[in-house]
Amino acid sequence: MHSSPLTALCPAAAAETWTSARPRPYLRPKGHAGSGRERGLTLSFTLPGDTRSAFIGRAAIAAALKAHGLAPYVWPTTHAASELIAVTARMSPRKELYVFLRHREDAVRLLVWDQHPHHVEPDTAALCETRRRRALWLLAAVVDDWGGEWGVCEAPQSQPGTKSWVLLPR
Repeated sequence: MHSSPLTALCPAAAAETWTSARPRPYLRPKGHAGSGRERGLTLSFTLPGDTRSAFIGRAAIAAALKAHGLAPYVWPTTHAASELIAVTARMSPRKELYVFLRHREDAVRLLVWDQHPHHVEPDTAALCETRRRRALWLLAAVVDDWGGEWGVCEAPQSQPGTKSWVLLPR
């Protein structure tokens, strides 16, 4: 089997072609603005489903953290972002990825949502999940070293796909 930077990790995604499906934008709940509370850092953006997007995401996140006086978070957060973006890009090649970064209550939360669908067949779903988790071994090491948490879960039905997240405490 030929392997390239855009080769999908998921066996079912390898045969898929580009679709016009786009991720839905993040919508803030009503009454969100003007609450009088300090909001802190909130950043969201969409990237192409390409492994080269990891560099773009890493640079944007590093700049945002530095601009908000959160330099101690730059190293672990940019490493986590690189890993999540690169792996999710391989899970859903050529499909857009949504990245969300937030700092609240002395913790940074990073979320990467990809358009990789849930598999109906149990064997394919298990193989796909195993490949994703194995590919994130470096992420697991960085997050563990910082005393954080990470996970992968299916997105809500209104937003099909997969969410990968990281929480890094102070």
